[in-house]
Amino acid sequence: MSGTGSTRRRGAAFVFLAAWTATGALPAAAQEYPAKPVRIVIGFPPGGATDLVSRLMAPKYTEIFKQQFIVDNRPGANGVIGSDLAAKATPDGHTLHLATIGSLVISPAIGKVPYDPLKDFAPISQAVALQNIFIVHPTLPTRSLKELIALARSRPGKLNFASSGIGSPGHLAGELFKNMAKVDVVHVPYKGGGPAMVDLIAGHIEIFVAVISTAVPQVKAGKARALAVTGNKRAEALADVPTVAETGLKGYEATNWYGMVTPANTPQAIIERLNKATVAVLAMPDVRKALLDNGIDAASSSPGEFAAHIRAETAKWTKVVREAGVKAE
Repeated sequence: MSGTGSTRRRGAAFVFLAAWTATGALPAAAQEYPAKPVRIVIGFPPGGATDLVSRLMAPKYTEIFKQQFIVDNRPGANGVIGSDLAAKATPDGHTLHLATIGSLVISPAIGKVPYDPLKDFAPISQAVALQNIFIVHPTLPTRSLKELIALARSRPGKLNFASSGIGSPGHLAGELFKNMAKVDVVHVPYKGGGPAMVDLIAGHIEIFVAVISTAVPQVKAGKARALAVTGNKRAEALADVPTVAETGLKGYEATNWYGMVTPANTPQAIIERLNKATVAVLAMPDVRKALLDNGIDAASSSPGEFAAHIRAETAKWTKVVREAGVKAE
């Protein structure tokens, strides 16, 4: 990397801060922010997609704000434990949360959670959009989703599929697949994508509906076989892998997303600073490349746009959960 290119990227990242300083538009509290290290709470263990995205973004925030941003893994209950911790933090911008569709939308649709996803958080920006992917252990005698469907129909209730937790996007993607393919496959929930991948590679489970970023390295290494992605288009990182709809299940689509939030009642000026920093981070070429290499698309937005997206997704997935009959543990 050349010194000139590095300087240019740093200049782009800091331009919004310089503009604010020059105009004096920020209140004193926002100008002093952050006054101490900032933690980014994620609701899953190391090794999964939320961990990857957070650890890409944290050092960039550190560069912009000249203060340490630290990833804080708080796994459990499909991200609900981490979301609850973040919701109850002091609303001063020193606790951020990379929330997921699972913890903000799906888990609340399935059962009671200890926070109100629409009232207890202040949206900052959507961060990424990503697909799930059906992968299998290489010893399973299936090289396509059609073959997996045929195998599952010949062994009703005998095959299992893993997800990162009950109510996770992978779980619902798997339930939608079961419903549309008319197969009986047993769901095995884990406390994150990392542990599920370990068990798939070890041969303890046959199928994993994984976040694509978790799967790409293992697929490329030959430790897992990819059958289909769950979005409406193929993923650049695994362009030869078809979509579920392409394999014959017309109309199938299940897209995942993460977004940055902070506790409700955080000062608006701080939210605006964090939004502009997030947009800047997600526009950095090295960040975008690292995300794309793992099948993830950067997808920044304004706080208002992200709030509207959360509301729309809540309506959509609440209906899916109800129709699928998904129940909490």
